[in-house]
Amino acid sequence: MTTLLRRPWFGPLVALVLVYALFAAVSPDTFARAVNLSTMARQTVVVAIAAVGMTYVIIHGGIDLSVGSVVAVTTVVVAQCLRAGYGPLAASGIGVLAALLAGLVNGVLVAHLRITPFIVTLGTMSVLRGAAKGLANEQKIDADPRGLDELMAAVPPDSWQLLPTGVWIALATAVVAAVVLRSTVFGRHVVAIGSNEQTALLCGVPVPRVTILVYVLAGALAGLAGVMEFSTLTVGDPTDSIGLELEVIAAVVIGGGSLAGGQGSIWGAMVGALLMTVIKTGCTHAGVPNWVQEILTGAIIVIAVAIDRFRRR
Repeated sequence: MTTLLRRPWFGPLVALVLVYALFAAVSPDTFARAVNLSTMARQTVVVAIAAVGMTYVIIHGGIDLSVGSVVAVTTVVVAQCLRAGYGPLAASGIGVLAALLAGLVNGVLVAHLRITPFIVTLGTMSVLRGAAKGLANEQKIDADPRGLDELMAAVPPDSWQLLPTGVWIALATAVVAAVVLRSTVFGRHVVAIGSNEQTALLCGVPVPRVTILVYVLAGALAGLAGVMEFSTLTVGDPTDSIGLELEVIAAVVIGGGSLAGGQGSIWGAMVGALLMTVIKTGCTHAGVPNWVQEILTGAIIVIAVAIDRFRRR
């Protein structure tokens, strides 16, 4: 039991259960229905997938503020590729590749120019947002999704699938990322650098290479999240996902990630993402105004960081 209590995801999981029970009691006729559970799972996918990549970045001791812009660029690239006649798989691959290249730029700037990750990704956030608007001529791009919309479509009641394909992709991504983080040399290097970069260097850890790989991974996963966002919207929108990076960072921190580096949990980040979705959906079902929801979201972020500082002490 003591070991369980020390798990970084245990506290957020307890909070998730309590919050869900609260809203289920307040709005039992709508909130606790199976269709609402599936809807909340779908609404969590984009943040959850991006949070997996952000977990690596934060454990490494960095930050990535360009996630929302990367998602927007991906939706635009996917839409343009579909309009150009590419198949859904090729269009998705090109979109993820574009996001991966954005992550590569972030990683190279942080690793080799030794620029603070906050400044680098703040700059690329603006650059990528402008690039998305330029590629789209500052308007939404309509395109035939050619089946990509099925990734996030609601599952029929009689289907064996239970959850949409996008949800299963998010879960599979989390499983692979958790195994890599816990059971590979790369994962141990990420934790070592976040815990103490100078010590990691003295121990022979290739810090620049690992740093670049971390940001490349985060970019690729943000691209995958962008594909899921396109599946939801079925348009390329250069103004989409503004502020998404804050939700993603909040999910990681709520799930036990430390902004000081060296600590974090893939499953904690997934629970954190789901917790925020449950709160938003529950507030909507309970008739809570949007401005109150925004206050609650901000308060949750501050409380999560405060708990992190208390835990570290």
